[in-house]
Amino acid sequence: MVTTIIGIAGVALGVAALIVTLSIMNGFQSDIKKKIMDAQAHISVYGVVRADALPAFNAALGRQPGVAAFAPFALGQGILTFDDRSAGVVMKGLEPDAEAGINNLKSSLIGGSWEALSSAAPGAPPPVLLGEELAKSLGAWTGDEVILVSPKSASSVGIMPKMKKFRVAGLIRTGYFEFDNSMAYCRLRDASDFFGLAGGINGAGIRLKDMEKAGEGARLLRERLGFGYSVKTYADMNRTLFAALKLEKFVMSLVLALIILVATFNIASNLLMLSVEKLRDIGVLRSMGAGPGFVRRVFFWEGNLIALSGITLGLLAGTGISVFIAVYPVLELPADIYYISRVPVEIRLWDLARTAAVSYALCMLSTIYPALKASRISPVDAIRYG
Repeated sequence: MVTTIIGIAGVALGVAALIVTLSIMNGFQSDIKKKIMDAQAHISVYGVVRADALPAFNAALGRQPGVAAFAPFALGQGILTFDDRSAGVVMKGLEPDAEAGINNLKSSLIGGSWEALSSAAPGAPPPVLLGEELAKSLGAWTGDEVILVSPKSASSVGIMPKMKKFRVAGLIRTGYFEFDNSMAYCRLRDASDFFGLAGGINGAGIRLKDMEKAGEGARLLRERLGFGYSVKTYADMNRTLFAALKLEKFVMSLVLALIILVATFNIASNLLMLSVEKLRDIGVLRSMGAGPGFVRRVFFWEGNLIALSGITLGLLAGTGISVFIAVYPVLELPADIYYISRVPVEIRLWDLARTAAVSYALCMLSTIYPALKASRISPVDAIRYG
């Protein structure tokens, strides 16, 4: 009896540990994906579009099936300076109303005003929004004036740096360090003029009605736009990150599955001990006409009982612990580092079903040898030596 309880507890512990770990990792993956999608479009199209070609370009995007909204941008790299500090920056010129339709960048504003991008006082420097980490690196805050420097710019006297003064109108915190540390946002016309696009653009962001169809949508856009344009989905632009998260989840699942594997050895040893303890009873059953198949089924049912009991308790315990962690702040994180104060948790039915199925298969495999060994016991020897 004690060994049976130990076997059930071992399976339950392994299943619960695997479910809690998968739920937490799902939570972190979803949180990271949300932060990325708050600052990026589902599909980004890169390519220079002259001002006179904008109507045809916008019409092509508007006719694309599945497109819910799109927003043009002018993107370029430069150096942002403030006082005696400087930092490399990716400056994105955008139209505020259109940008709000393809991502949640507006809701990431933690200081200043999003509407400040729409207008500027006559004679005043144009407004710019800085990523929070970028602002910390420069020491610039709302109201300060920064200078954007383009390292290379052609002029009548050769290659000379081009400079433009901006006024910090607000700070952006997406929660994704790569964006917050390198991105700055200004009006579309300011970026277009600074980067020599003469009122044109060099890309557009697209939001789809169904984000899961981004790959198919990108393929159709490549066919419609033709050469000269680069079309990338959010997954393409964050391929390394998503691959690392997927690999991490797989490795953690594999490591924790070893706990369940260890528990299956407990089941096997428990059944082997049972066959020794019940040797005389097995002999009596065999002498009464019970065949080897009947004995095997008895041991399979015993292993099945342990497996189902352990898996059920593990599912309940793992789900309960995951919900508890999600509701109550038992595991707090430093918000200034992770941008969240508690561990994110996301329970997926597919993970529960997969964990239960794999655990059950491992447990039943562990019953094969004890069942075969017990079924081969000779009735005469069992009664004589039992």
